[in-house]
Amino acid sequence: MMKIALLLAATAALTIGTASAGEPDESAGESLYAGSCAQCHGPGGKGMASFPSLAGRDSDYIASRLMQYRDGERVGANSGLMIPNAAGLSDDDIANLAAYISSEFQ
Repeated sequence: MMKIALLLAATAALTIGTASAGEPDESAGESLYAGSCAQCHGPGGKGMASFPSLAGRDSDYIASRLMQYRDGERVGANSGLMIPNAAGLSDDDIANLAAYISSEFQ
């Protein structure tokens, strides 16, 4: 009986942890943005010079583009700059960045 209770408790803890692990962390996205993206896209995401504005882009668009760049796809004039910047991003990094950018720069 005790083993079953422990097994049920462990299963419940893993299920709860898995459910919350899938949500993006906007504060982590903010840190990534400030450290890597703001230099070209600006602190407000409005773009600078030939670097496009990110304002008004939804999270699916941002995530899709970052995945394309991470995979080495050329999808625009700045691909040569974006591919190396996105190469080291994990799926979580991309989700966090997309969540932050889409909610912060509307």
